[in-house]
Amino acid sequence: MEDKNRVIIFDTTLRDGEQSPGASMNVNEKVRLAGRLEKLGVDVIEAGFPAASQGDFDAVAAVAQRCRKTSVAGLCRTSRADIDQAWGAISKAVKPRIHTFIATSDIHMEYKLKMNREQVIAATIEAVRYARTLCDDVEFSAEDGSRSDRDFLCKVFSAAISAGATTLNLPDTVGYAVPEEFSGLVRYVLAHTENIHKAVLSVHCHNDLGLATANTLAALNAGARQAEVTINGIGERAGNTSLEEVVMALHTRPNFFDLHTSIITEQIVPASRLVTMITGMVVQPNKAIVGANAFAHEAGIHQDGVLKNPMTYEIMRPEVVGLSKNRMVLGKHSGRHALRSRLEEMGYLISDDEINTLFASFKDLADRKKHVVDEDLEALVAEAILRTPETFALEYLHVSAGNTVYPSATVKIRVHDKLVQGAEFGNGPIDATFNAISKLTGSKAELARFMVSALTGGTDAQGEVTVRLKENGLQAVGKGADPDIITASAKAFVNGLNRLEYLKANPLHSSHTDIYD
Repeated sequence: MEDKNRVIIFDTTLRDGEQSPGASMNVNEKVRLAGRLEKLGVDVIEAGFPAASQGDFDAVAAVAQRCRKTSVAGLCRTSRADIDQAWGAISKAVKPRIHTFIATSDIHMEYKLKMNREQVIAATIEAVRYARTLCDDVEFSAEDGSRSDRDFLCKVFSAAISAGATTLNLPDTVGYAVPEEFSGLVRYVLAHTENIHKAVLSVHCHNDLGLATANTLAALNAGARQAEVTINGIGERAGNTSLEEVVMALHTRPNFFDLHTSIITEQIVPASRLVTMITGMVVQPNKAIVGANAFAHEAGIHQDGVLKNPMTYEIMRPEVVGLSKNRMVLGKHSGRHALRSRLEEMGYLISDDEINTLFASFKDLADRKKHVVDEDLEALVAEAILRTPETFALEYLHVSAGNTVYPSATVKIRVHDKLVQGAEFGNGPIDATFNAISKLTGSKAELARFMVSALTGGTDAQGEVTVRLKENGLQAVGKGADPDIITASAKAFVNGLNRLEYLKANPLHSSHTDIYD
């Protein structure tokens, strides 16, 4: 790296983030999110694990062909078959990267790999050397590095460098490290790894103890120069290091870190919202940077201070992360140009066909609401543009309910282009609706979570429903929005069923159970 103070942002939302239960993405969703990440300014997009399934291979290949500026990485184990799959998926990228890994901790080597230290070093050399014959940019990761013997870790890293690795990744795979300890490990690796100057040292931290961001910042301060992160901190178990937290910590505290990134901070909130829409994983209100309450003030003392000078209680301006105070009001008299302009301001690059689809939905909503705000538009985009390929489509819904009526729902569903209709009773109108949809689709899915929220204030606000469905070990999230909460619930349930159908056809990691995280 020519600029010793620049931190490379390696985003793994499409790979490690997708490994969150119920957060699987189809090819179109991955490609659209990759476009958003490129607009955000990330340096590397880890698009997936191509050897995991044909669906993952296709998604990585599509992302590789979509990105024109950002490096695209494919993850693989230290086997030729995995490396060949990764290269096959990313070879068309403008800037391809092969990311290969093997575990280096004693507990992983003994119980998972059943390999000794010499075998791990040999596998590392063979894999990296082979990967370099295919690609100039090769990253090597020592899985469970934070629990590895320090001297052995340095030997493995030295071997990887000698074989041609250009980036070395030190993961806190299980979120076990604490900041002082982790920064000390980074300094030790930098001081005791032969030819470390020939590679960039990266860190990949998990949040099991709530320390992922703190550990990453400590590592960067100690000399690491690549941070592996996800939008909204999604990922395995308790999640990964949050991109927005690391980036804004460096941006807000240059006097302490003296480090910078290529991230366009104004694109952070749009990226966060898109990830929420695609995955259905709602950001907690008090989440740093992107939470609904991150720039909200209710206490009188705080309100008084902010009105006099925002810096009294805000250490960064909301506009810096993409929250705009000035909004164009859209309503039933607004045209296509105004709609497209606002969507582009929000970060959505919409094709002519997509704007036509959205405009019809927008007009329908505007007839029912006085003003259509950003949250409404995001819901429309999620439904009209980001939808999973439809096996099932809701065509008609009529519900009878009240304190003197036994709740019932009549539903018409399109199933594989065939219309079916039926009615069911339930404990309430939503239960009746779900019972009818389940019967017509033949679904055995279990409703594991049901959540309702209002997108905006007011009695005419759109209701947004998020459901989590489980069936035969698979989990999928469904989302739906509508001014009528029962219709929104039906949309969410159908969306979840479509995602389950997608997962059945595109099983994730079907033959690989030891995926690096």
